Parts: sequence; structure tokens; C-alpha cells
Amino acid sequence: MKLSLVVPCFNEEENVQLFFDETQIAFEGLVGNYEIVFVNDGSTDNTRKNLKVIYENNPDKVQVLTFSRNFGKESAIFAGLSHAKGDLVCIIDADLQQRPEVVIEMLKAMSEDDSIDCVTAYQENRKESKFMTVVKSGFYKVINKIADVDFVNGASDFRLMKRNMVDAILDMGEYHRFSKGIFSWVGFNTKYIPYTVEERRFGKSKWNFIKLLKYAIEGIISFSTFPLKFVTGIGLATSFASVLYLLVVIFQKLIFGIDVPGYATIVVLVLFLGGIQLFCLGLLGEYLSKIYMQVKNRPIYVLKEHLGKDERKN
Repeated sequence: MKLSLVVPCFNEEENVQLFFDETQIAFEGLVGNYEIVFVNDGSTDNTRKNLKVIYENNPDKVQVLTFSRNFGKESAIFAGLSHAKGDLVCIIDADLQQRPEVVIEMLKAMSEDDSIDCVTAYQENRKESKFMTVVKSGFYKVINKIADVDFVNGASDFRLMKRNMVDAILDMGEYHRFSKGIFSWVGFNTKYIPYTVEERRFGKSKWNFIKLLKYAIEGIISFSTFPLKFVTGIGLATSFASVLYLLVVIFQKLIFGIDVPGYATIVVLVLFLGGIQLFCLGLLGEYLSKIYMQVKNRPIYVLKEHLGKDERKN
């Protein structure tokens, strides 16, 4: 049974060789039949050059997919899964924060129970600021309340999957991809095991608060229609409030003879209602933009080079 490691890479020139070497050490005598599918996601450093060296020295164990530009990690994952040849496929980062030794634990867990289709590693203890921990935990609480599928707090893309699950994921040809949601949506029996995130050997994390926020919004829009229902609720609530306010104004005028509030009240109400309308239009625009990009039917990624070609198509 062959194992494929899918390794997205973006500006990881100092890590790719180290990752390959440590994977060989970890798998020695334990995993005999495996390949590593490196996906160079439009790196601007020497990642491509270093990956070519790895491939030239190990053509029987390595594939290198190079994008024409940076398409993002989600596209890199999809490309790697599309070209992986293994009966088992594992997604793992190149920075060695996710150790290849954990893959051995995943293989063991899967071999002990034939009913398991996927083994996912989750962070038992996050090594990040309290602010980021609170923000991420809050995101999982929110999305689990409004989404159609369940999301496990701390579960990452670091997971081992059987071929039937991989094929199901590849059948979902969404242009805007949110893998955490896709993994949950396709179903299959998943076992979660804890792992500890290691420090990066070289380079800096490509994620920051803004990128994580955009990613969170992408996930909510991709796997929930609650925001659209929320917009409807805002409209109904605003209409109801306006009717109540109208009755109050009429009551004040007829009973107490109080003058109807003038310029300041009108300006505040116009700005308030205008802001709500723009917010609702922006929310609708987010959904429409996803539909717009999807119907264009553009490829999820464009390959510039493929070392170690196989017969699978994207």
C-alpha cells in the first residue's frame, strides 16, 4: 500500500531539503513504499531550485508541481491530492512544525481499525498568543452554530486519508476552497489524535490576523447561508422598529403635543439605515462574487512545471 505525502510550499527554500531528509529518517524501516508530492505555490525564493535538486536525486520518490504564480494553499492542496498516487494520502506542511513522526502515529491508528477513513491531528495545546487562541476558539464556536457541518477546534489540514475520501474531495470542484469544511462535508469516519506544533526551523509564518480573518469569512460563506438569513432578519427588525417609532411619534404629537424631532433625528436615521443597507449589500455581494468566479469555470491552479509526471489529471 503506497503512501503519498502532499507538501504545499511557499517560500520554503531553507526547509524543503531538511523536510525531505527528516522524513526519510522518520520513515526508515517503518514506511517502505511512499512518495512526496511537493507543490511549489509560486515561490519567489529558491524553493523551486531546491526542489529540482531533491527530485533529480530522488526521482522515484518525489514529484514536484510548480504553479505559474501563487494560487494559495487551498489550491496547492487540491493539486497535490490530484497528482498523489498513493492509496493513503497525507497533507503536511514543509516547515516541520508538523513532524513526519506524527504520520507514523496516523498510520498506526488507521491500521488498528479498518473502519477509519481519515486520521486528523489537532493541536491539544496551542503555541500562540492568548488573543489568537481566543479568536480561533470563538470562530469555531460561531461556525459550528451556523454551518451545516461540524468543525473540530484545533483540527488542521494535517491529516491522513484513504483513497476513497481523497477521490470524494477531488469531486468537489469548487473554485473558492475551504478544505476544513470540505473534509467535514464529504463525511467518512475520522479519528482525531493530538499533536504538538514544533517551532519553525527557518522562515516566518505566512499567516497573520488579517489573512486568518479572511480565511474565516471564506469558511462561513462557503458552508453557511446563515448570513443571508441574518440580513433578512435585520430587514424585518428594522421595519418593525420603524413602525414602532412611527406610532411613538404620532402618540407624542397627538397626546402631548410634542414637536416631531427634526434635522438631527432625520440625519441619524438616514445614516443608520444607509449603513445597514450597505452592509447587507456587501454581504450579498460576497455570495454573488463567489457565484461569479465559480461560473467562469477557471482552473483552480495552473501548472508551470511538473517533475515526475503521473497519469492523474487535475
